[in-house]
Amino acid sequence: MKQLVLIALFMFSTAVMAQTIPSADEQIAASVLALPEELRAGAGVLGYGEDGKLKELRKGTGDMICLASDPKAQRFSASCYHKDLEPYMARGRELTAQGITGNARNEQYRWKEIKEGKLKMPKEPRMLYVLSGKNYDAASGKVVDGVVRWVIYVPYATAESTGLSTKSKRGEPWLMDAGTPGAHIMMTPVAPPPAK
Repeated sequence: MKQLVLIALFMFSTAVMAQTIPSADEQIAASVLALPEELRAGAGVLGYGEDGKLKELRKGTGDMICLASDPKAQRFSASCYHKDLEPYMARGRELTAQGITGNARNEQYRWKEIKEGKLKMPKEPRMLYVLSGKNYDAASGKVVDGVVRWVIYVPYATAESTGLSTKSKRGEPWLMDAGTPGAHIMMTPVAPPPAK
């Protein structure tokens, strides 16, 4: 019985620790690492308050918006994107909160709404950076085993219009969702070996 109580206490403490929300300063410092250095200071940052809800942590003075890693997630993942993509990204977060995810979120909602003129999407290319890793180490100011994926939104682009393959291959650029309002060029580098 004593062992069961200890196991339950361990599991409870692990769950509580996993949901600890980093300070606003830590979320800002971690999330802007997804960007090239020269874009970090002017980026706006959306992150999580003590209540776990998304809010603006820092108003931007530049063209980029960063989204802090979700404290409920097991791995670190922060993204930064051009401010012109905010309506598209905000609508995606709204749909996810309603339980609408995957292809349905795009095909039945966002892409349809863009075609109908209800959702704004830039016609010119716009950048998104995604930094993923094990976790953020505040002491070193680095993401452990971090790797950046680059995404360039090019609405309605096709293999023919870009000369890109539509087949995913790590380390090479390719076109995802070709021909749709959400078409984008993906560039996912080969992951580095795990930190020792």
